[in-house]
Amino acid sequence: MYRKKKKNGSEEVTYWLSYSDMMAALLLVFVLIISSTMLQAKKQYEDKEKQLQEQQDQLEQQQLIMEIQQEKLDKVIGVRSDLAAALREEFDGSDLKVYVDPSTGAITLDSSILFDVDKYDIKPSGQAFLQDFLPRYVGVLLKPEFNEYISEIIIEGHTDTDGDYMHNLELSQQRALSVARLCVMDNSTVLSTKELEKVRPILTANGRSYSDPIYDEFGNVDMAASRRVEFKFRLTDEEMIDEMMQIMSDE
Repeated sequence: MYRKKKKNGSEEVTYWLSYSDMMAALLLVFVLIISSTMLQAKKQYEDKEKQLQEQQDQLEQQQLIMEIQQEKLDKVIGVRSDLAAALREEFDGSDLKVYVDPSTGAITLDSSILFDVDKYDIKPSGQAFLQDFLPRYVGVLLKPEFNEYISEIIIEGHTDTDGDYMHNLELSQQRALSVARLCVMDNSTVLSTKELEKVRPILTANGRSYSDPIYDEFGNVDMAASRRVEFKFRLTDEEMIDEMMQIMSDE
């Protein structure tokens, strides 16, 4: 009887030891699972934080780029506005009746001042006009406050819509070249040597035929106004800004 009881006690101890081992093993499994879950959650959190930080960095970089572009845009607009005002001040009240666009600074000359009908040789009266006009125009553009911003000076010839396009294209091109030639040819007395050195690398002459006519208030082509020569200028960074504005308008 005594031995039987002792055997049962031994079995009971063994049972509880096995149960305890099993519980310890399960606890270890749970700990491992929880640890693994926590590690995965931590990694996901860190990955998310990294992703958010990268997005934030990209946004800050884009914001910085936009601020720089806006600063350049404001500078270009400011310089163009100041330059247009300086040109108006130069020619307002003068004997030279020229129109300066207040927003672009472009100057339009009636071609009848410079040329006979369907001709591209400058008339004597036109040469006298340009010899007065060109030094004053270039003088404003080459002022210290504007000179560094000027990337191109453009002389454009335009015709009315009468006649063949190619004939008018050649005529408008030849007229623009005639004006440019008077301005920068080797024996020109219109500009000083110093002015020629600055103007020649950035001067272009273009013919537009009748691709950009002028319309009257009734929507009809104003033939006399369409026959013209225009003086325009481009500013540094302006092409880049034009591309940027085009991209923004397409979005």
